Amino acid sequence: MALKRGHSNVGVHRSVVSGSWLPLTVLVLFCVISSFVFFFGSGIRLDANEYSDGLGNENIDWRERMVAQHLKSLLSKEVIYAITAATDDSNPFNVDAFRKSNLSASWRIVGADSLTENNSILKTSRIHGDNKQKLPRGRSTVSSDDHSDLVDNSAKLTRRQLREKRREKRVAELVRHDDEAAIKLENAAIERSKSVDSAVLGKYSIWRRDIENENSDTTVRFMRDQMIMSRVYLTLAKMKSKLDLFQELQTQIKDSQRVLGEATTDADLPHSAQEKMKAMGQVLSKAREQLYDCKLVTGKLRAMLQTADEQVRSLKRQSTFLSQLAAKTIPNGIHCMSMRLTIDYYLLPPEKRMFPKSENLENRDLYHYALFSDNVLAASVVVNSTIMNAKDPSKHVFHLVTDKLNFGAMNMWFLLNPPGEATIHVENVDEFKWLNSSYCPVLRQLESASMKEYYFKADHPTTLSSGSSNLKYRNPKYLSMLNHLRFYLPEVYPKLDKILFLDDDIVVQKDLTGLWAVDLQGMVNGAVETCGESFHRFDKYLNFSNPHISRNFDPNACGWAYGMNMFDLKEWKKKDITGIYHKWQNMNEDRVLWKLGTLPPGLMTFYGLTHPLKKTWHVLGLGYNPSIDRTEIENAAVIHYNGNMKPWLEIAMTKYRSYWSKYIKYDHPYLRSCKLS
Repeated sequence: MALKRGHSNVGVHRSVVSGSWLPLTVLVLFCVISSFVFFFGSGIRLDANEYSDGLGNENIDWRERMVAQHLKSLLSKEVIYAITAATDDSNPFNVDAFRKSNLSASWRIVGADSLTENNSILKTSRIHGDNKQKLPRGRSTVSSDDHSDLVDNSAKLTRRQLREKRREKRVAELVRHDDEAAIKLENAAIERSKSVDSAVLGKYSIWRRDIENENSDTTVRFMRDQMIMSRVYLTLAKMKSKLDLFQELQTQIKDSQRVLGEATTDADLPHSAQEKMKAMGQVLSKAREQLYDCKLVTGKLRAMLQTADEQVRSLKRQSTFLSQLAAKTIPNGIHCMSMRLTIDYYLLPPEKRMFPKSENLENRDLYHYALFSDNVLAASVVVNSTIMNAKDPSKHVFHLVTDKLNFGAMNMWFLLNPPGEATIHVENVDEFKWLNSSYCPVLRQLESASMKEYYFKADHPTTLSSGSSNLKYRNPKYLSMLNHLRFYLPEVYPKLDKILFLDDDIVVQKDLTGLWAVDLQGMVNGAVETCGESFHRFDKYLNFSNPHISRNFDPNACGWAYGMNMFDLKEWKKKDITGIYHKWQNMNEDRVLWKLGTLPPGLMTFYGLTHPLKKTWHVLGLGYNPSIDRTEIENAAVIHYNGNMKPWLEIAMTKYRSYWSKYIKYDHPYLRSCKLS
């Protein structure tokens, strides 16, 4: 008796649910495999040529065709091929061949993902087959609806797998995009920090102690991190009109600020810090639950990073401005001493204003020094340190040149404090009549309206930060001929053959007479080179985009230092060094070759004419570099406080000040009266 379709399905499901499903599953699988073996050996093989045989349709049973059709729709081609290849006529269940066959991952996937679904379909097919045996031979019980249901289930499974694959691919792409965005953000922050010239700005920092333990002061750092996140959520709370949460965050921020104060270590925090930190954490957790939005939080943090970066830039510019301002001013004590000495000098009768041993000033057998300075205290340290470390002070002659304002003070100081057996002479640069604008290009340029605009107005800065880059234009040394007089040594000392040029910010620690014995090998200038791997080379000082510079100089040529230079005045005259300097100075009237200072024109003038001295003769950097090795300093013949942190200023580095201050008599009446200590 044929069963109705609906009742048949209900019966099947009831039998699966109520009965023991494990034996039924095994039985179904066995039937399926048996059907495979049988029909692959007969029906499926005949399927390819059943229409070529006129008797094919009569010989093949209708049940065989139905099962073959169902199996083709249920199983993949790889599984059918594997089972067919592993089956022969003599051994229908060739297990070894079946195991060795190349069953692809598709069989395992189908078995893992849709075994339950396929089993239920197979069970339904089996019962249908049992029922169909009761029907007439020529009547087919497989309707088009059953076939379409099987096709739909297979299509749904395929679509589900495709959706899962697309979802996984999309998640991977989103993660990759997030990683790339984070890397770009980090790189942008690094590039912004690199764009600030930390190598220069760092010279003016106040050096603090290094943090020895990286994990120390965790409470301070954690509270600061809380402050950052609280400001983020504060903005989001205001944006989303969460006024209660906004008030809570604002209150916690004020409390944390009061607790932190100026604390830099955990020891500086009060006892209430832990309670405030916990309270802030609770509010942040509440804010995170209500306001957290990855996109908004990221955008706000990025905006805060950019704002903080701009603040750091502004503070560095202000720090540079104030450091330059401090470096270019004269301390009150030194100014007081200079004024007192000047008054006392002009109260002296003319006959007492003369220095002894004036006959030594042109003696070529002695050791001559050139010192150009307007700082009485600094000049006294240079002279005192040289004499105290000289083996025979009587052979040393000091030629001092200063300006009109400090001429009396410089004379009076050395009249009261003569350099022992050494010879000293002080001159006024304003009395050099040959040094005029018709002869000197610098003086002529300083008299022009464009140069006055450049030096004295400097783009009219209105704030500290904007004026930091313009203050250097107003540096008095760029306008003073004392700074440019080094290019006129043969004119100042026409009777001398060799002279050692010293800056007023150096300290002599050893006898320097050995410098006069150094063979300069026909060069004019003997100096210590300052370039290392990639710094202090010509391209740092000169504009190599200008063809005059690029054609005549090597950008990688090593620079050298002014401060202690041995000049051969004979070779100077032969090679017309002053004329070379005038040529380049005239070409730089519009400041297209270099901007400021005397080192760039010095490098150009003495290019190819400088003999390198040993490093131990001259150690530089005590005015900006805190990491100079102490042994290197103590072994140096001359140490140089080049940079802004001069030893007579309050911004000087204390670790280097003692090398300079030990040559000053702080109990001197002039120093005591002006409170210099």
